[in-house]
Amino acid sequence: MEREEKPAAARAGRTRLLARAALVVWSVSLLALVPAGAAFAVTDPLAAVENLSTFIFGLIRAIGLILLGFGVVQVGLSLKSHDPSQRANGFLTLAGGVIITFAKEILDLIVG
Repeated sequence: MEREEKPAAARAGRTRLLARAALVVWSVSLLALVPAGAAFAVTDPLAAVENLSTFIFGLIRAIGLILLGFGVVQVGLSLKSHDPSQRANGFLTLAGGVIITFAKEILDLIVG
């Protein structure tokens, strides 16, 4: 008797099923090997707030530096193309980047 070949769709479906099963087995074995760590609460709640504030201001500073770099590029391109509106937008982006980069220091000066 001759053996009948399975259609390509059936072979692809079986391959996908085997790949999913292998992924599930790998994921479960990986999770079983990772030890569960204890989550300890911070004893000082103000330290947690201070850490969060430092993290958020770090993100804001990174965004300000990106804007600052983009503003420098815009001003440089506007000087090359002699486009006054692009130059104005570049200087505004540059000024906004400086303000955002030094937002924490500006707030510290305002609050005192």
